[in-house]
Amino acid sequence: MSSDPKKTEAQYFLISVAAQLAGMHAQTLRTYDRLGLVSPQRTSGGGRRYSDRDVELLREVQRLSQDEGVNLAGIKRIIELTKQVEELQHRVSELTAELERQRAYRPTHLTPQPSTALVVWQPRNRRKPQ
Repeated sequence: MSSDPKKTEAQYFLISVAAQLAGMHAQTLRTYDRLGLVSPQRTSGGGRRYSDRDVELLREVQRLSQDEGVNLAGIKRIIELTKQVEELQHRVSELTAELERQRAYRPTHLTPQPSTALVVWQPRNRRKPQ
């Protein structure tokens, strides 16, 4: 396999292989799929195909459940929030890059300069106290 991550082809595993890699029973993977915890890709015939990332997620579900005592509803929420954070981080990166591009193209002569104007303040006519 190539060491360049851009050139590596994604590997997909049958449910039996994914279950073995994750240290689970295949029926557990079916249950997690039904609950929406881990959603593998499907073949045209409906068979499940698990990616490396799916297997990592299965291991994390198992860790959260067994080591941390988190129930499946809690795990589902953790997964949803993790995905949301990743999407937001990606969006922040996009916006930061766009801001940098905008700053790079901004003409320097249009950049606002601090004012050196002098403003003299004079009080209004004061009424004399009666």
